[in-house]
Amino acid sequence: MDDEDLHLLPRTRAADLLEWAAEEGLEAVPEPAVRTVLTLLELGGARLHDGFPELSSPVLEHLLYEQLHLYVQPDGDAGAYPAAVRLLIERQRAARRLNAKRLEKLREEADWQGEVLASLLRRADLVTWPRLYTALLRADGVPTGEPEQVRAWLEAFRELPEEERFAVFEQAPGLDGDGGWGPGRALLVGVSTDGARRLLEQGLMRRSYRNLAQLNARGLPMPDELAGEFEDFEEAVAQAAIDLCGEWTVPGLSRLLLEEFPDLAPETY
Repeated sequence: MDDEDLHLLPRTRAADLLEWAAEEGLEAVPEPAVRTVLTLLELGGARLHDGFPELSSPVLEHLLYEQLHLYVQPDGDAGAYPAAVRLLIERQRAARRLNAKRLEKLREEADWQGEVLASLLRRADLVTWPRLYTALLRADGVPTGEPEQVRAWLEAFRELPEEERFAVFEQAPGLDGDGGWGPGRALLVGVSTDGARRLLEQGLMRRSYRNLAQLNARGLPMPDELAGEFEDFEEAVAQAAIDLCGEWTVPGLSRLLLEEFPDLAPETY
């Protein structure tokens, strides 16, 4: 995929935001959390000003209440994500894009929506397969940056009887179990996983379409992925979404679950 043409993936200004925050003496936030927040805001349709997504109450609620729990499994404090939002609010204030009333409202909403996010991330009934397996891999001390060790853990886990795998799911750290694991729950997790990926694909497509419209307006040729069958473009979008899901959990995990271990993460049961 020639992403320079398709422009599927946002080029976030995470480093610029963090550099500005440091100059302002604001509290440091991990760059992966900042990058994730900026990416999801842009793919969720937030308007951009000077390369940064602009926040409003609906945009903030969509991010913290509807988006983040579909994709992230925090390796540490889940508060990094609302903290990244607060940096963006302060950047918007400094750029004189907020009046005092809207500023105070967004600050308050970021705080309480951040608390809601933390509770959503603990709910076992909202988990997706990449998030669930990320929690299990970390709990077992698997070096998640080493794909072969991740694959070996999955191969060993596959050898367990289904009932034992469900029992392990019940004890997944950071998730509040409710004794409900079984084939029905697995189906719901599969539906959630597929739905989250499809929503991401829609955001990637919208972003790419905006770029393609600009190419067309300037009389420039379409990217190779659109020169032939539309399926080529759809496949490029699908692969980009899979990679993003891995970036927000364990690199390569989403692809492994889809391509090599679909029996461990069924999206249809």
